[in-house]
Amino acid sequence: MESILSLYGLASAIGLGLLIGAVRERAQPDPLHTVAGVRTHLMVALAGALGAALGTAVLVAVLVLVGALAVVSYWKYSDTDPALSGEVALPVTALLAALAYSHPGLAAGLAVVVAGALFAKRPLHQLVRERVSEPELRDALLLAGAALVILPLLPDRAVDPWGVLVPARLWRLVVLIMAVGMAGHVTARIVGVRFGLPLAGFLAGFASSTAAVAGFGQRARDDSSRVAPSVTGALFASLGSLVLFAAVVGAASPALLRVSALGLVAAGLMLVLIGLPGVLRSATGDGLPEVGGARAFQLSQALLLVGLIAVLLLLSALLRSRFGTGGAVIAAAVVSVAEVHAAAASLSQLAAGGQLQLLTAAWGLVLLLAVAGAAKTALAFASGGTAYGLRVGVGLIASPAAFAAVLAGIRLI
Repeated sequence: MESILSLYGLASAIGLGLLIGAVRERAQPDPLHTVAGVRTHLMVALAGALGAALGTAVLVAVLVLVGALAVVSYWKYSDTDPALSGEVALPVTALLAALAYSHPGLAAGLAVVVAGALFAKRPLHQLVRERVSEPELRDALLLAGAALVILPLLPDRAVDPWGVLVPARLWRLVVLIMAVGMAGHVTARIVGVRFGLPLAGFLAGFASSTAAVAGFGQRARDDSSRVAPSVTGALFASLGSLVLFAAVVGAASPALLRVSALGLVAAGLMLVLIGLPGVLRSATGDGLPEVGGARAFQLSQALLLVGLIAVLLLLSALLRSRFGTGGAVIAAAVVSVAEVHAAAASLSQLAAGGQLQLLTAAWGLVLLLAVAGAAKTALAFASGGTAYGLRVGVGLIASPAAFAAVLAGIRLI
């Protein structure tokens, strides 16, 4: 078995050397002055694999030798080719070949990434230098810092007497609002504002429709010409959240989902019907501008909106502590202000256990969607202004109303 694994690793090293070498060979404009092509990278890959097999000292010697050759190559050809990627690729090939000796699958995958980066030299340079603006790059770095630096440092436990203010969860919502803004911005850059924002909204709804409503509200406030597609993005985010809502209900209580299925379909259709005008309008009629130089999000607005959500959480906890549970449905409705899917799961579990009748639980689902819709409507006014808030609010109120109308019809039957 050991010999088979060694041969497999050696074959992987040869393959990655040929792959990276072929890309470097094609990148040279003059084939007579190729610095490091297929043969060189193949030899470097074999040296790296053999160095890993023979021991650490040999591998270090190989890396030092390859590094020295790369330095000499750059010094010799720096006048005609000042780029460093070709020289850096040599020790990278040696390291990947050494990794292939023990982890051939991982090494092969990384080699594909390296070869792709080397092959896409011009598109990558064009993307960074011409397509991505300085504000967009700054927003991307800010989002990465918020998600990868700040979030892991925050405590994941409550800091208030009622146990509702968890810094990590609140900051995660800030990150989600920023990510929704970035996703909408990137998607709009790819497919245009008309279709990009609705698509980004629907996908963002599976993560947090609340964050999506706030994120698209920021876009609507920044540019009034984007109110219509931003409204569509917010309503489509609620549609994605509704799909997840139905999945949560079905997982906890299939019987409750069967009773509520027609109502949930009606609620979803209402969101689509009210959100469609923002998609169906022609791009020329909308007069939508390009989004290349626009900011993807505003951190200050995201912090303000999450602060508003924290206040709502405190008010909900205060009401529960003062008036008691007040029934399972009312308690779930209070929870739905912050997290409608968790509230739906708790209500569905009560229905599955026989503690609530199915039709009563279905009306409870209507209440959850209505309370969550009211909270998101208030957030829409706060984030996007009156025009955005009114149009989003109509959809968020009409959706549970359609659900209720279907349930009322079922009860009459």
